[in-house]
Amino acid sequence: MLKRTRKLFTSRTLTLTGIIILASYFVFGAATAHSSWWQKGVDLLKSPAGSTAQKALTSEEVGAGLKEALLVGSQNVVSQLGRPDGFNLDPAIHIPLPKKLESVKSMLGKVGMSSMLDDLELKLNRAAEVATPKAKELFAQAISEMTFEDVMNIYNGPDDSATRYFQEKMTPPLAQEMQPVVDQSLAEVGAVQAYDNVMGEYKAIPFVPDVKADLTTYVVEKGMDGIFHYIAVEEAAIRQNPAKRTTELLQRVFGAK
Repeated sequence: MLKRTRKLFTSRTLTLTGIIILASYFVFGAATAHSSWWQKGVDLLKSPAGSTAQKALTSEEVGAGLKEALLVGSQNVVSQLGRPDGFNLDPAIHIPLPKKLESVKSMLGKVGMSSMLDDLELKLNRAAEVATPKAKELFAQAISEMTFEDVMNIYNGPDDSATRYFQEKMTPPLAQEMQPVVDQSLAEVGAVQAYDNVMGEYKAIPFVPDVKADLTTYVVEKGMDGIFHYIAVEEAAIRQNPAKRTTELLQRVFGAK
């Protein structure tokens, strides 16, 4: 009888314990859901040297985790944009015709040739898509060169601090890397020939003003705008979304299970 009583008591105790745990999860889970894993990383960085968090993880490990988050994010962006229609079908970063060519399109539209400009616009986006993968190594280099102070400035700064860091460090070398690729891809996708055909038809129209457009420089600038646009989007997601804990180090640093 005593054994049966103990067994029943233990069973009821376990059941009650389970209820308490579940209740605690639902009570406190909603609150912690709003505390982003990004902020947890910042808290670890700021925690005293003797704290439990610092005993489990060194500041170097936490810094490495935060940098790895940026590396994963930048690779996601490059993969997203550096594929067919990465620019072309994305209304946020689609590359329109240069403003200088708007008058050309208007004039050719009057004689039923506006489709030539539509074709050229598509080819400009294709050139940007081909050139975007060049950014991958530059992001990796910029992240590897981050000092601990850089990391702290980024995570204590505005929500777009990492994006600003990348723009400052990468814009000149990225433009330099992308330019020859864009120049070559403009030729390969037929943009140069399309442009020459457009301008030939345009100049055949009497009394039209002279128009010239530097397609390479234009595509490079718009391509970088698109890349950094999505770096900012990715940075916001990394700061707010626990689902971005995609690597073993990030899971260890930020406690993902």
